[in-house]
Amino acid sequence: MNEKAYTTMKQVGAANIVIGIVAVLTGVVCGILLIVHGGRLLKNKSELTF
Repeated sequence: MNEKAYTTMKQVGAANIVIGIVAVLTGVVCGILLIVHGGRLLKNKSELTF
């Protein structure tokens, strides 16, 4: 019975680490995309008319 609990905790811990890594990578990719597109907007700012 005790081994089953430890096995479950190990699996949940591994899943949490994987989810954390995916969340960090997603955040980094989104940040890079925002910086790139913001730079494009600043570069073409003179062409914008309202």
